[in-house]
Amino acid sequence: MGTEHRRKAGVWSKLAVLVVSAVAGFTFVSGAFSAKGSDLRPTGGDTASLVKERADRVAAKRLQAHGIQNDIESLSETVTDKDTSQNRAKYKKLQPQTGLTPVDGPGVRVTLSDAPRSVEAGPGVDPNVLVVHQQDIQSFVNALWAGGARAITLQGQRLISTTGIKCVGNTVVLEGVPYSPPYEIEAVGDPASLQFALNTSSQVDTYRQYANKYKLGLEVEALDHVTADAYSSGIDLQYADVADG
Repeated sequence: MGTEHRRKAGVWSKLAVLVVSAVAGFTFVSGAFSAKGSDLRPTGGDTASLVKERADRVAAKRLQAHGIQNDIESLSETVTDKDTSQNRAKYKKLQPQTGLTPVDGPGVRVTLSDAPRSVEAGPGVDPNVLVVHQQDIQSFVNALWAGGARAITLQGQRLISTTGIKCVGNTVVLEGVPYSPPYEIEAVGDPASLQFALNTSSQVDTYRQYANKYKLGLEVEALDHVTADAYSSGIDLQYADVADG
């Protein structure tokens, strides 16, 4: 009976060690997650030191903010009514170029579409030549800008200088929205100038060659009236410089 008692006690001792180890391990892991890999208590630091360090940082930020506020107030005092009027005039003049106001007038519509399913690329030819890609759309858009377009839309969405056109599979993503062909590009501007720009663009000519060879869709038509709604998506500029002049 004494031997059996000692055996059970040994088992319970091992289980107790295992439980304590598990709890300790969980505590260390929890601490690592809470600290996100950093030391929860830096060497030589204590609560009072940490509080003082945070307080010093806050004080430095407040001092910096106070200095910036003083700069703003000083600059505001130097602005005259004449300056404000001139800035408003510049803003109004630049508004159409930003794409934040609607534009309408005569223009052109370009329609691009994939080749029919019945068309085959042929042996050794990449089947991607049978679909419209982002660079194809960009080629036409660039040519229209070069032709003096006042505003351009793709699938009805206004394009501005920061707009990104991305190709994902067999669709094109514009401002996070996927679109399938046919792709309609409309530009507001002088139809003759826009058509001339399309006819003289080497990139557009490359697409025309593929269109003729692989039956890609390409249609260009002059329109008496085109409406380009104002750009409505977010603007996320990383860097900006003042333009010369």
